Amino acid sequence: MKFIHIADFHLDSPFLNLSDKESLGEMCRLKQRKVFKKIIEFIKEKNIEYLFISGDLYEQKYIRKTTIEYINNLFKQIPLTQIYIAPGNHDPYIKNSYYNKFKWNENVKIFNSNIEKIETKDADIYGYGFDDFICENSKINDVEIENKGKNNILIVHGDLDMSQSIYNPLSKKSLLDKGFDYIALGHIHKPNCIQNIVYPGSTFPLGFDEIGERGMVYGELSNGKLTTEFIKLNEIYFVEKEIDVTKIISKEELIEKITEIETDEKELIKINLIGKRNFEIDVYELYKWIQNEHIIKIKDKTEINYDLVKLSNETTLRGIYIKQMIEKLEKEDDEDERKIIEKAIEIGLHILE
Repeated sequence: MKFIHIADFHLDSPFLNLSDKESLGEMCRLKQRKVFKKIIEFIKEKNIEYLFISGDLYEQKYIRKTTIEYINNLFKQIPLTQIYIAPGNHDPYIKNSYYNKFKWNENVKIFNSNIEKIETKDADIYGYGFDDFICENSKINDVEIENKGKNNILIVHGDLDMSQSIYNPLSKKSLLDKGFDYIALGHIHKPNCIQNIVYPGSTFPLGFDEIGERGMVYGELSNGKLTTEFIKLNEIYFVEKEIDVTKIISKEELIEKITEIETDEKELIKINLIGKRNFEIDVYELYKWIQNEHIIKIKDKTEINYDLVKLSNETTLRGIYIKQMIEKLEKEDDEDERKIIEKAIEIGLHILE
């Protein structure tokens, strides 16, 4: 039997706080659809019999009916492929979910919180779906395989060896001891494989904490013999780059440095400004001059290039001002508030020169 395993697609994610560019969220959502279509085309090309979706297919809070209709229409294009969905904590099987109120194509099976076994000609497929945004015990650890002479597969969303998790804590030892031939997990966004326990990772990267290849697992299982391959599907890559501003003496020079950054057509870039700044940096002003559409976020992590202790010892109005501002800095733990105080110091020093 041949199968595709995906998880954590998070369709219609709002991509909040990812960028100050308003159009980015819509662009990413369109790219998500493109990736989903690539999965279906691969299934058609390879005649894949099974598609396993281990939760967080979409975002319950933001999902649009048009998106559900789009993916269901894609499912209709692979009528001979059996599709099994185990809802997760972002797309639980609740009363007003599309899992519950939408009429899905006949080849789609959606698991709920009653652990169920589906018998097919190739395997016995066990599944569990969240019925709330948290799950502290799915009772998966109590499941026993009924027919060990067949291929046995488990599809579930959960946290492996995280006993205090509220997102379905699962025991690696317990799962391995049960004898499943393949365990299709979701929830962890980084691809990972522990023997036959597999997290495919997020199918589509959701931010700068999800770097590297994203995609799906293509597997074949026959008489207990398992082979798997990770198939990359990236339409975008989130990339972080640094610019040290210590030797940069003007806004114009900084803009030139940013403009010179080389970008790939699939990259979405976050630039971290580091080092000691010699001039006031206004990130929103920089956005106006940066024409490269691949640069979607600029983060100012620089420090002011002044010897504040030395300045505070001056017997001048400037010295008194700096001493008071240092006291404020020492009392403040919040990074954003510290940035505001540092900005006030810069402005004050400019006025008091």
